[in-house]
Amino acid sequence: MENRTSGIEHRAPSIEYRASGNEHRDMNLAGRTILVVGLARSGIAAARFLARRGAKVRATDLAPADRIGPAAAELRALGVELELGGHRPESFTRADLIVISPGVPHRMPLLEAARAHGVPVIGELELAARFIAEPIVGVTGTNGKTTVTELIGAMLAASGRRVFVGGNIGTPLIGYVDGAAPAEVVVAEVSSFQLDTIETFRPQVGVLLNITADHLDRYPDFDAYARSKLRLFANQQPGDTAVLNGSDPAVRARAGAIAAGILYFNAPRGDGAARLEGRVLRLRLPNRAESRLDLGRFGLRGPHNLENAAAAALAALSAGASPDGVQAALDGFAAAPHRMETVATVGGVEYVNDSKATNVDAVRRGLESFAQPVVLIMGGVDKGGDFRLLRDAARARGKALVLVGGAREAIRAALGGILAVHEAADMAEAVRRAADLAAPGDVVLLAPGCASFDRYANYQERGEDFRRAVGRLAAAGAAATAKEPTR
Repeated sequence: MENRTSGIEHRAPSIEYRASGNEHRDMNLAGRTILVVGLARSGIAAARFLARRGAKVRATDLAPADRIGPAAAELRALGVELELGGHRPESFTRADLIVISPGVPHRMPLLEAARAHGVPVIGELELAARFIAEPIVGVTGTNGKTTVTELIGAMLAASGRRVFVGGNIGTPLIGYVDGAAPAEVVVAEVSSFQLDTIETFRPQVGVLLNITADHLDRYPDFDAYARSKLRLFANQQPGDTAVLNGSDPAVRARAGAIAAGILYFNAPRGDGAARLEGRVLRLRLPNRAESRLDLGRFGLRGPHNLENAAAAALAALSAGASPDGVQAALDGFAAAPHRMETVATVGGVEYVNDSKATNVDAVRRGLESFAQPVVLIMGGVDKGGDFRLLRDAARARGKALVLVGGAREAIRAALGGILAVHEAADMAEAVRRAADLAAPGDVVLLAPGCASFDRYANYQERGEDFRRAVGRLAAAGAAATAKEPTR
């Protein structure tokens, strides 16, 4: 794949760049005053990298030091000046460059004031991209990003390629630059928040899985959110590849602006580059013989995961994977935790942890993955989704609904006329209520349709709470069985 070297115009002359054969590797950081905003995973990695490159780094976060944890001491040892428990306006306007974490709204007033003073504002993704010469596969979409990113990485690795997998999952992309083993291909999950602050980031293969309503608590409307997703392709060139969902109207309507060659998966009438015929996947890439893949051993549940497999296969083959490597990865792939994860079967009822289902479309896809009746556990921080879009799936598959956490009134208003609604004070009670409502052969599905921040630090913590509650239920059932008298 072709790597690009380009001249980049920047508003602050104090940040210097020198053209080289490896694009952006000579970005001059030494002695520059750089502010890192937000000290979650990406911000910590960015501050660490910048300090090691000789920059004068300040890092600011609204959280106090005790919430930052051990990373605070580590950063101080590297010479990073920490401003915790609040932001100082002068730190924003006096910086040579500002690097923000994905969780920081890129239009917050302090950042707008910095821009007005001529200070460039970029994200950790953009910072990393300026030091990466290897070809990048970038994956975005409302749902399925992690599964597809990890699948692509597995397909390339099984094809004998050295691959780095990270970005919005696992190791931040700047962590690859900061010392990860060299790779031949970099595979990165990319969020809309990260794409909001790119300037030069260019994946040679870009994957857009879907665009459905999400994060409307942060974006003014759906179109603004969709525009952020499409920024994945903003710097692509005609020799690059865009892998797109051919059945997603929001994706298809915006594809005309993409300069790269387009490969559609999940296209209507099967006229795309990937065609599903039952559990067989046929792939047609330009100037290549057709590939035929067997999905009979692919272990992920639900029709949406067959679409994910098709998208990943197209992207991996475009990035240098072999058909045999793609098949081997499909045969042995296991999903990441908290994604349609069967926790246990207790009393004939299957308990499934889909805590990563943080928006309405993800809940719908989860429900559609089951033929048996589903007792659904939902609730959390409302992200602005329309829960009425779940009515058809709830009517077809739902048996009852248990609400826990925030957004319960909005969910009840949307689905209360279709499903019997019950409430719980916490996850433990929600699981007990769901167990009472379920019969042998049913499924209890945690698919919150909401963010987790009313009760948990993240969706992983919420999923772990569900696991513990199911574990207690299973232990109680086993204990009760052990006490039964033998006859």
